[in-house]
Amino acid sequence: MSEDLVVRLRGKTVTITEPMRQSVLEEMPEIGWIENVELRTKVLNAWAAALAVSGFRKLGELKPSGNYDSMPLRTGTQADHIRSVARLALGMAEELDMLFPGFAYDRDVLLAGGLCHDIGKVWEFDPENVDRWRADPSAAGLPSIRHPGYGVYICLTLELPETVAHIAGGHSAEGELVTRSLENTIIRWADHSFWKIVESGNQLNDVDNWLPPAKIA
Repeated sequence: MSEDLVVRLRGKTVTITEPMRQSVLEEMPEIGWIENVELRTKVLNAWAAALAVSGFRKLGELKPSGNYDSMPLRTGTQADHIRSVARLALGMAEELDMLFPGFAYDRDVLLAGGLCHDIGKVWEFDPENVDRWRADPSAAGLPSIRHPGYGVYICLTLELPETVAHIAGGHSAEGELVTRSLENTIIRWADHSFWKIVESGNQLNDVDNWLPPAKIA
């Protein structure tokens, strides 16, 4: 059992407790696949802290979509998406590892990055933030910070490795401005494939009831 951890996040003091970690683990049991105990604990801490300063109690309360304004899944949660991306990425890596003798990847970094790649969505998907941004996009933008950027902040603040923060920050369009690591490249395509396949398989809803419609000026 890990000890309580006190951190500062967005001007708030958060005490991360073992029940908070267990709540995260219940939603994403694949975190338990991370062999390095310190890294596994830091992933749990990051999610516990990110949720604690957000408008959400659990990951499953977030809109299950790729972006705050894209169509949600017909069934399933944001946790299901993140878990699926981590498993898809691991499957890709294991397949290539069997095929190519010289293929080498960091399994723990791949898992941690996959399970943290969308951690910044607690900011981008918060309905109060969306309402504020929509009210005056010229003030702070729309959104002010996309989930990859906020994800980097969470990862580094909770002392996750640079390699994991890189995946959170570069798995989406922002990653086109850098050279992605091998693990980031795998996560990027696992994530992209997930959304393209569920769209092609008619697994996105036809309506969006998660966020109120934008006000027409």
